[in-house]
Amino acid sequence: MTDPNNPMDRKGFNDLNSLLDQMDSLLRRNPVKDVYNDLFESRSNLPIMGDQPGKGAFPSEPPTQFDPGSDAPRDDEIEDTAPKKSLEELLEDLNSLVGLKKVKEDVKSLTNTVKIMKMRKERGLPEVDMSLHLVFTGNPGTGKTTVARLLSGIYREIGVLSKGHLVEVDRSRLVAKYVGQTAPQVMEVVKEALGGVLFIDEAYSLVSRRGENDFGYEAVDTLLKAMEDHRDDLIVIVAGYPDKMEEFLTSNPGLQSRFNKYINFDDYSPEELFDIFQGMCKKNGYKATEEAQEKVKELLSALHETRTDSFANARTVRNLFEKLLTIQADRLAGLENVSDEDLASILPEDLDAIEIGSLMR
Repeated sequence: MTDPNNPMDRKGFNDLNSLLDQMDSLLRRNPVKDVYNDLFESRSNLPIMGDQPGKGAFPSEPPTQFDPGSDAPRDDEIEDTAPKKSLEELLEDLNSLVGLKKVKEDVKSLTNTVKIMKMRKERGLPEVDMSLHLVFTGNPGTGKTTVARLLSGIYREIGVLSKGHLVEVDRSRLVAKYVGQTAPQVMEVVKEALGGVLFIDEAYSLVSRRGENDFGYEAVDTLLKAMEDHRDDLIVIVAGYPDKMEEFLTSNPGLQSRFNKYINFDDYSPEELFDIFQGMCKKNGYKATEEAQEKVKELLSALHETRTDSFANARTVRNLFEKLLTIQADRLAGLENVSDEDLASILPEDLDAIEIGSLMR
């Protein structure tokens, strides 16, 4: 306890009173926000955590970093990854694809319609409110993603889209596991796809589960609103098996009104599957002998004839091609001298080592 009669205590008491008087005067004279300007010559003299290691009023520590959270808005510009090709080049790439005759005709008609509608708008003629969002139906490996990528570039070249890139997603990118996370997750994907095409594979999986803790329907509702908000610079293509896609589109009235254009991708014929195989060989520097080619044709015909839901068209052909490369490598590894011709050749015995059941997995 302070004793006023003690000289040492009295001095401390007076110093304390003097300091309090100064602070009282200071606070009356200046707004609170300027107090530090009077106590220190500049804000740079304030003791800042970690400003000078080992000095100042606070110990040296690294600056605090804050996690903005997974749903925080991203202000960075999404990189434009679309291939820069002219309309003629893109249409040539489309026409060079094996098969898909009806698909090519549908894409050409769609392109012509959009071009004419755009021309009418530029000339001040009445606009027809058309939805350019698409439904791709067909089995796996029928070229849906490839055509979607080309179509996104075509839309860019005729002025429908600003970038023309393709963003491919499935349920896992759109539907979160916890409350409040799905809508931000969908909007993040939409932001990435703006200016291009958002391609949703197996779209029916968004509404295939009806559990209490499933947020697929929330993802669909959020997507529909985003499609309306960004209708001038976003195209959405939903894809999947024909029967399941019908169920998906009838699950929400908004889906039916926005997705009214269908393009169906038929399974490849055995001849088209062989053409795809030949294209893979040529691209990678391989050549099957004539006898081996006949065996490939027989194998592909058998696969096509007995195909089930696990038959994946061009993907099954790639599976065959890659298995043949492994078999060829095992055959050549035991030879002392391997010529360039050996390295490029696929022989009949390579086909004999193929198990047809393994191609369906």
